[in-house]
Amino acid sequence: MSNHFTLLSSDNNARRGILHLPQGDVQTPVFMPVGTVGAMKALHHDRLEELNYQLILANTYHLYLRPGLDLLKNMGGLPAFSTWSKNFLTDSGGFQFFSLSKFAKFTEEGVKFSSHIDGSKHFFTPEMAVDAQNIIGSHIKMVLDVCTPPDISEKKAYQAHLLTLDWAKRCKQQWELTGSNGLLFGIIQGNFYKDLRRLSADSLAELNLPGYAIGGLSVGEEKHVFKEFVHFTTPLLPHNKPRYVMGIGTPDYILQAVEAGVDMFDCVYPTRVARNGAAMTFDGLLSLKNERFMKDSSPIDPECDCSACRRYSKSYLRHLIKAKEINALTLLTDHNLTFMKRFMIQVRQSIEDKTFLTYKQQFLHQYYNSSL
Repeated sequence: MSNHFTLLSSDNNARRGILHLPQGDVQTPVFMPVGTVGAMKALHHDRLEELNYQLILANTYHLYLRPGLDLLKNMGGLPAFSTWSKNFLTDSGGFQFFSLSKFAKFTEEGVKFSSHIDGSKHFFTPEMAVDAQNIIGSHIKMVLDVCTPPDISEKKAYQAHLLTLDWAKRCKQQWELTGSNGLLFGIIQGNFYKDLRRLSADSLAELNLPGYAIGGLSVGEEKHVFKEFVHFTTPLLPHNKPRYVMGIGTPDYILQAVEAGVDMFDCVYPTRVARNGAAMTFDGLLSLKNERFMKDSSPIDPECDCSACRRYSKSYLRHLIKAKEINALTLLTDHNLTFMKRFMIQVRQSIEDKTFLTYKQQFLHQYYNSSL
């Protein structure tokens, strides 16, 4: 194993490990909540720390635009500015350039883009991506990559791979020139062409980076395609390095990735559905806006110790949602992140117990087939 990642046990391809980071060890497989601008929507840091989240995600693109790198530098970086005492992972902005493609143009040198906030013009290079993440003070940094839509031609996907590889080399060089602060992860691309996925994985592995992510999945493809490509791509990554699938947060996708041998995941899903009135439970997703909960005096989950379940009924929570009370957002966000914590503890335990596939089958049956 590498000096920043220890593999403790495995169950077939599923892996149980520890990611060693400056602000505390991270148990893997790990789900990382997304705090895009350095904060979790509707939930404060104290509660995240109580839930023992050791690693959350922030986004370089958004932080670069607001509050800006000058302010972050003056304030001592995002950890000091936000007072988050654990670890940050920052995305480089590649996915944002993809999703906001009408504002962005890719060249060999970097990305020309217009701010989605005020329309101002910017130019972002791989070197700037590393420098920005150094100023932010993230503990895991991502290389700048080119994410492509599912329907792109193989020729264009190959060109995007070449650009991603070149940018990864430039990111690594800049990372080393600036002191190799934090861990730098490469990002496998290649769209939905297996030859390109293999080429991307092999080429990036030669850079011997501290970790590797699989990008370009969960971007609108069918679920069976995600399954096929996560199982195809993951074994191509170095066995002794942490493996990360970007942008997945539903239990079925996480379990599929864990089965393939993935260690890390992030997504806005649990917090986003919370803000839309939905609670994640082991019996499935509950839409508390539903009329059937109007007179339900029971908690969301009697075994959950979140602030919503300790005190309030589904009926009362439904009332808060319907009344557009801000407390509803906080309570349901707390609940869903508590659920994700409990879920990942169970996943890790099942790998240790060599019962992961049984656990996966039982969980999915209960989650997607419950009478709730």
